Amino acid sequence: MIKNNRKDPKICTNSFKKKLVVITGATSGIGKVTARKYASQGANLLCINRNQDKSEALKKEIESEFGVKCEYIIADLSIIEDIYRAAKELSMLNSNIDVLIHNAGVYLTKKEITPDGLEKVFVVHYLSSFIINYVLMDKLKSQEKARIIMVNSEGHRFAVWGIQLDDMNWEKRSYSGLKSYGSAKTAQLLSMLIFKEHFQNSGVTINGMHPGAVKTETGQENGKMYLWFKRNFYDKILKSAEISGEALYYLGVSEEVEKQSGKFFNLTTEEEPAPPALDMEVANELWIKSIETGRLSTYKAEKKVLSF
Repeated sequence: MIKNNRKDPKICTNSFKKKLVVITGATSGIGKVTARKYASQGANLLCINRNQDKSEALKKEIESEFGVKCEYIIADLSIIEDIYRAAKELSMLNSNIDVLIHNAGVYLTKKEITPDGLEKVFVVHYLSSFIINYVLMDKLKSQEKARIIMVNSEGHRFAVWGIQLDDMNWEKRSYSGLKSYGSAKTAQLLSMLIFKEHFQNSGVTINGMHPGAVKTETGQENGKMYLWFKRNFYDKILKSAEISGEALYYLGVSEEVEKQSGKFFNLTTEEEPAPPALDMEVANELWIKSIETGRLSTYKAEKKVLSF
């Protein structure tokens, strides 16, 4: 892992003209540089963001600079109703989704419970990607080709003892930012194992990646002390998020990884996840719990009528 952290990402120079890329959390940091990278290679974008003004600014910037389409859906990915609405809008597109990048994230030093009664980091980092992937399964399979990339993290290794399915809201355990983050990222990798099985022989791949030690705006919700430390110490040793954009472009476009699925990459170097992220028994239990928590047991695909 430490050795891989020093490696630069592989570069893909292939064009992606007229393809459609969906990115969550695209108005800043890794999401924005990734959006710009894909747009610079001719891809059209559909971004899922929280902020209307920032989304409109991104749309104008991308369209004027690169001459591609950059549409957006406004959704708070910590709220199940918003996640579900965004997922259904995507499922009704009459155009193919060529690459789906789950990038939205949050880092909290104190526990927050969402209006749905769920721990916020778990919802944003894990449940949102699960719901969207689940709702889109039939659409993506019907396309016979698509790539899902989940921006994961080496931070999944902080969940040393794995995830606790009977305490996802951290009511029985002491809460910390690192532990909640590691648990959510481990859950994401566990879901990847099951999604890989569902997409078997369909032409759809799903992979996770660590985006490198890069500077982002994650953690802005935390207190003044955290932000001061981040600005004056941590941010000064981090790399530019441009390397993350290059890695996400490579994983989404390069023919070298076209058939690879269920893998975890450190930027573009394949790596073995921590053992708790490979536990198929827990992965199956999590799958069932996620369908229940995400209110997906009664979901039925709707006719694809929206245009892009």
